[in-house]
Formats: sequence, structure tokens, C-alpha cells
Amino acid sequence: MSDIFDFELDPYMRHLGFEAEVPALGQARVWGTLKPEHLNSFGSAHGGFLFSLADSAFAIASNSHGALAVALSTHMEYFKATQAGDRLEAYAREISLTRRTGVYQVEISSPTGLVALFTGTVYRRPEQATTLMAGKSAV
Repeated sequence: MSDIFDFELDPYMRHLGFEAEVPALGQARVWGTLKPEHLNSFGSAHGGFLFSLADSAFAIASNSHGALAVALSTHMEYFKATQAGDRLEAYAREISLTRRTGVYQVEISSPTGLVALFTGTVYRRPEQATTLMAGKSAV
């Protein structure tokens, strides 16, 4: 049985139509449906949309321990095209956690497979709490 944490999606995530959950500490799942307004001029997901999906999962996972975590660096690889109507999901998992840093990997997938891979490092501020608390998901 997974733990679910209570949090609110930020206004940008809500604007993009994202939903999210924290199945366990250091993990997050964020998903949304690719709409025509999220496409680039070639008819696939705009890189900014994919980055936003991954970055949202990264932020939620890295803050799930209750200590404020802010991004230091990120990197993204794009593998596969998508199309309007695809349900995209970003799954973030913790790779390394120390008192002051954390490293996370986020896989973005569609019904046809892996779309992109994101890695990110955060600086942790254990003395500053986040609002993620045991409770329910933001779906």
C-alpha cells in the first residue's frame, strides 16, 4: 500500500491540466492529456510542455520529504514524438539523497512507450519545511 501526500498543484500545473500523486517519499507521478494547444509546429508535444511535466514531477518528488528543495540543475533527452490526445505520464524517482542535495530521474511515457528522460539535482534546505503532508493526492 502506498502513502499518499496532501498537496496542492501550483497554478501553472493546474493551467496545463496536470494531476499528480506521491506514491512514496522521493517519488511522484504527474500526468495530463496532450491537447492541440500543447503541440509544436510539427504536431508533436512542445518541448516546453514535456519539460513542464517532468519538472513538476521532479519538484513534487524532491519536496516530498518535507524539506524545501530547489532545483540546481536539470537535463532532458527527447526520444519519441507524440500526438494530440495522448495521455502523458511523468514518473519521478529519487536516485540519491543527502542532507543538502538530491538527484532525481523522471521518465515521461505515452501509450507507445518512453518519450523523454529528465534528470535533476536539488539543493535541500532541511530547516525550511514544505507543505507536503500525509493525506491525499492532488487529483
